[in-house]
Amino acid sequence: MTSTRPDRVIVIGCGLIGTSVALALTRAGVRVALDDVDTAALDEACRMGAGTALTEDTPVADLVVIATPPSAVVDTLYRAQARGLGRAYTDVASTKEHIWAEAALRGSDLLGYVPGHPMAGRELSGPGAAVPDLFAGRPWILCPYPTVDPEALAAVDALVRLCGGVRRDLTPAAHDRAAAALSHVPQVVSSALAGQLAGLGPDILALAGAGVTDTTRTAGSDPALWADILGQNASVVAEAVERLAGELGSLARELRAGGSGPSDGVRELLDRGNAGRAALLAAAGTTAANTAAAGPAAGPAAPAPARTRAAAAGTRTGPPYLPPHRPYRSPLLRPGRPAGPVPRIRRFAR
Repeated sequence: MTSTRPDRVIVIGCGLIGTSVALALTRAGVRVALDDVDTAALDEACRMGAGTALTEDTPVADLVVIATPPSAVVDTLYRAQARGLGRAYTDVASTKEHIWAEAALRGSDLLGYVPGHPMAGRELSGPGAAVPDLFAGRPWILCPYPTVDPEALAAVDALVRLCGGVRRDLTPAAHDRAAAALSHVPQVVSSALAGQLAGLGPDILALAGAGVTDTTRTAGSDPALWADILGQNASVVAEAVERLAGELGSLARELRAGGSGPSDGVRELLDRGNAGRAALLAAAGTTAANTAAAGPAAGPAAPAPARTRAAAAGTRTGPPYLPPHRPYRSPLLRPGRPAGPVPRIRRFAR
């Protein structure tokens, strides 16, 4: 690779995110090869124009994007590196701390790997739901290791820009806290609320307005994928859910004690809800303004501050949690620990 812009990319995983990445890249003129354990998903993504199927003869890629469920990322990364599929690697999983620690303990090559997560999605799943503009103007978080090769980081930065995303660097722990607050807990709340509707008859449900429809929108997401995500970020999500449950419990006690009259506790909760909503909308407006001021997303990449890259080391207390392996089984990425030496990055062409 002679520049930071990747000419060849391999995307492993043809779900919503992986196929959307591939569609954005092919639209930008990048040659994309695809792989998925689900041959139907792979075939559909290819028919959509997202790329061509990965074969034994596919040339080495400038960048490999791992778009598997979070629990399969490290196994897939290790096997892809052992086969030498690419010069640089990234993922798009919505959890980071466990993956970040496990990849290091597993013996993956950290010089060429940049963990990432585009903060975008839909409640629909599968390649058929993919769109090339899914990431336009959306934050794309990177959690680079302090030892990462600068050219690998530049390749992933170029990926973000080609997809229309806006790069943000965070530590893995900071990412997981943000993802829990902004995505994982809202998913739990939406599912829990929608679950309360399941026993109601159609005559009652027909009365529903936009409020309940909007609030339960993400409850239609893929249960298997979300069970995997929540398991990978379990402790952070559990803490947030416990705080929310405590607040709802206090509200229930306040309502029971207050009778039909107004309650200070209820009013306080609603006021804080107003404040949180206003803050969310204000932040969204600021982000949109900053994105517009920065110009096209595919413009020149600004180097990440050294202190930001160094901060990616994060902080952790106690030994890292290692989730059970769930191998990503592919005819090309065979199961089991690869024979031979620990994966090493392929040097970038000079």
